[in-house]
Amino acid sequence: MTTRQTRPRPGVMALYAAVGLTLALTGCGGASGDEKPQTAPSAASSAPPAVSTSPPDPDAAVKTAVLGVYSSMWVEQMKAYRVASPDGTKLADYATLDALSAFERDLAHMKKNGTVIRGELGHEPEVTELDIDVKLPTATVEDCIDLSKWQTLDTKTGKPIPLPTAQPLRYIATATVERWDEGRWMVTEYKPDGSRSC
Repeated sequence: MTTRQTRPRPGVMALYAAVGLTLALTGCGGASGDEKPQTAPSAASSAPPAVSTSPPDPDAAVKTAVLGVYSSMWVEQMKAYRVASPDGTKLADYATLDALSAFERDLAHMKKNGTVIRGELGHEPEVTELDIDVKLPTATVEDCIDLSKWQTLDTKTGKPIPLPTAQPLRYIATATVERWDEGRWMVTEYKPDGSRSC
């Protein structure tokens, strides 16, 4: 089963707001002197409106597990980036294959250049695709990465290194997360896309 989450378009939200405002204004007209006073509302009209509830997401538990692994990966990755080494972290418990290789290349590059990370990386991850009725269940996570509190530090001088001028402060990154035979989810691919802002 494949599910895809979509966000309402800004134009649609504006239309909803405009319709709501129009309805509110049309219901506020004053009564003229010729009109008869209204009678007391009936019991039926004074009852609170029924609350519409959306059906529960049948994949909620799976999505929670996927996001849990993705978030744990980032916690361990930040530990590694703060010392430019994966030693003492559990990064390999959550990331593997292409994703882990990419992170290890980053760490080797940082160690070679004498840099470490300070600050925090902002995240807004969500599961955008889920395919669980297959031999290898797979999920896609899209994350809005926020670099506004992220800083690269030169360990020799102790001074921060400015981000490249072309580097967006907020951009989309996409991760592939797979459920392996033993039932655990692993991040197998991670691709930042600086051309997609968020």
